Amino acid sequence: MRAFATATIALMLAAPVVGNDTMAQLGTGGLVFVTNDQIKMASEDLYISPTEVRVTYEFENTSEEDQHILVAFPMPDIQGSGDFMVDVPIQNANYGSADPIDDPDNLFGFATTFNGVPVEAELHQYVFNNNIDYTKLLKNLGVPLEPFGEATSDALAKLDADDIQNLTRLGLVFSYEFDGGNGTEVDVVPIWTLRSTYSWEATFKPGISDVVHTYRPSVGGTVATTFIPKEGDDYAQERYDEYVKKYCVEDNLVSAVRKQGITQDGWTNYPYYENWISYIWSTGNNWSGSIGKFTLTVDKGSTDNFVSFCGEGVKKIGPTTFQMTATDWWPPYDRELEILLLKKVDAE
Repeated sequence: MRAFATATIALMLAAPVVGNDTMAQLGTGGLVFVTNDQIKMASEDLYISPTEVRVTYEFENTSEEDQHILVAFPMPDIQGSGDFMVDVPIQNANYGSADPIDDPDNLFGFATTFNGVPVEAELHQYVFNNNIDYTKLLKNLGVPLEPFGEATSDALAKLDADDIQNLTRLGLVFSYEFDGGNGTEVDVVPIWTLRSTYSWEATFKPGISDVVHTYRPSVGGTVATTFIPKEGDDYAQERYDEYVKKYCVEDNLVSAVRKQGITQDGWTNYPYYENWISYIWSTGNNWSGSIGKFTLTVDKGSTDNFVSFCGEGVKKIGPTTFQMTATDWWPPYDRELEILLLKKVDAE
């Protein structure tokens, strides 16, 4: 069964724009570790909203001895680019400027507790291009590893011409000239990939242990509704087909959005913009056996919003919340959880 929520709206939007107004999201997921046949995931309670991901686990050590485990939380790769913007939760929507970063080493505000006690996880970060590790090179140059942010831009701007040429040759940066009103200036754009993983060691005693971790999701999106099919428009049909496959969009969602369409100067516009949230749940297959009890709760944030995602037996449990439950559940190997959120455009 597919999940779908309805709302009523009557507003006007400017002509649809995708292109540079499209923001990519970063998929994040759950805890992983080297397979241990003695530990089973008794339950997983997953809550996802545009502002928070919260996962509550119960793990069962089925043996009679303590199990000492190295647990890892892999963050999504962050790819530098001058062509598009990747949504990092603390980052400003304008490329080249960023809000103050309280913790540049924890872009998603990742936090974990183990049996109610906060975990001090160790952060491992590496810089790659073409699968070659350039972490040491950037550190020796005094350049932060995170490819976005003011500190990285400032550090690159201070490098001499030889260092910039070397970084360019290695495919880590590119440069371009522009005139901002003060004559010709040069901007150096990082294009390397940052790979980050948090790790911590835990002792699972016989019986049940609980782990809770929270973080802010990376939410991608557009400034318009882009997937409504249009007769004679092959691109619109292809995008609709993609959304049906990825988000399990149903005809009743399309009909509800179409009812709110405003046609002006040959354009039909809809008073919603898209948000996308990805959650990598296939890592749940790393534990011993199936997940005893799995609960997924998706919160669309406002009663005026729409939400669509793929799930079996999804039910509405509140004004903005939808839930699916399963027992002895295996996360799909061939698809991650993808959520489409249509957010109402506020009236001016």
